Amino acid sequence: MHKPRIRDGRRLIGGLLLLMAGAAAAADSSNSDPRSIAGLWDATVGYGDIQVPFQFGIAPTAGGVSGWFFNGDEHVTSDSGQFESGHLVLDFPSYGRRVDVQLGADGSLSGSYGPAAAGSTLRTYPFSARRAPSARSVAGVKAPSIEGLWIVPADSGKTGEKSWRFIVHQSGPAIRAAILRVDGDTGALTGGWQNGKFVLSHFDGARPLLIEVAPAGDRTLAIVLRNSNGTNATLTAYRASDAKARGVPEAADPEAHTRIKDPDEPFAFSFPDLAGHVVSNTDSRFAGKVLVIDVAGSWCPNCHDEAPFLQSLYRKYHGRGLEIVTLSFEEPEQYANPVRLRAFVRDFGLEYTVLLAGTLDDLHARLPQAVDLDAYPTTFFVGRDGLVKGVHAGFAAAATGSFNTQLKQDFTATIEKLLAQKAPAPRVASQR
Repeated sequence: MHKPRIRDGRRLIGGLLLLMAGAAAAADSSNSDPRSIAGLWDATVGYGDIQVPFQFGIAPTAGGVSGWFFNGDEHVTSDSGQFESGHLVLDFPSYGRRVDVQLGADGSLSGSYGPAAAGSTLRTYPFSARRAPSARSVAGVKAPSIEGLWIVPADSGKTGEKSWRFIVHQSGPAIRAAILRVDGDTGALTGGWQNGKFVLSHFDGARPLLIEVAPAGDRTLAIVLRNSNGTNATLTAYRASDAKARGVPEAADPEAHTRIKDPDEPFAFSFPDLAGHVVSNTDSRFAGKVLVIDVAGSWCPNCHDEAPFLQSLYRKYHGRGLEIVTLSFEEPEQYANPVRLRAFVRDFGLEYTVLLAGTLDDLHARLPQAVDLDAYPTTFFVGRDGLVKGVHAGFAAAATGSFNTQLKQDFTATIEKLLAQKAPAPRVASQR
């Protein structure tokens, strides 16, 4: 009488084993299917005791999986990615880093964001993420208005820079803001009202920043910057309309920050491109042309912001005589092997000339004509006669709103004005 029960038990056990094997296969399949992790995630990167929150996106692609950081409405998207057995790797070579995380049993992602190359000196950040909720309720949250332009006294150490601009756009308790320095902006700082203060953060694959903003009773803001070097800075912001009357220094003028020693001397450069060919300002390709010289680096987030705009100017005006040359200054490891700069050129589809000018320590020795050259990027506008007609320090990107609009108008107007000028007549050698 017991054998049938044993036989039935074996069948039951066998069925359970088959079910378990099927479930394991299904789980393994799910853990390798990027559709299972597609969507928006609430992520953080850490430095010291600070956790910087930001939003991160993931989507399947024809070749695997893609991820992206946000900078306001802009996406900073991975070049490639793979998802196998719960292990997600997303490459961001134009920043020289990758997201390398594991999907946990609780559905969270944890791991690191750091250099792909072994032995790199680039910082590695702890990275973690959880599914973002489909909706965030702000019902009943009342926050004071800090909308508008503020001036923040700050001694950055750069010549003549004694204040920054703090640009705030507000919708209810939600804030989108940016701090604009002479070298560029922080990227879009986003966040909202929490426990009596606004908590704002930014991370787009670079420049992690967490700030706290508390309104004070004297029409000022108390701002605490949680810096990525582990230090905190406490600053005071004044309404732009009040700043002058209260003795607050004006923010630096990016068009007056850097100048040329001798305006009657052509701007000289001679550096190799990424194929090793030396390119000089005296080359025939530049004769009689309007030239935009961009001092930049692939490590520089504001240079990433600027590159698409320079590319659009090149496409629009190259046929009329515009040339653009980027002089890139890199860290020693990237100067020796500029893989990140190559990715920077490829990712932004740059068609203009990019030269490997030196390391960061080489800047002043290799461009001795520039005075107070301490902002990345810095853009020199050179006329058809080879002389510098204007210099602009930094780049105010989309997060700065009207400052970005004005910058684009000013760059465009300067280029069109220079293009309208006639090229100097070629010198005729005297005959004896």
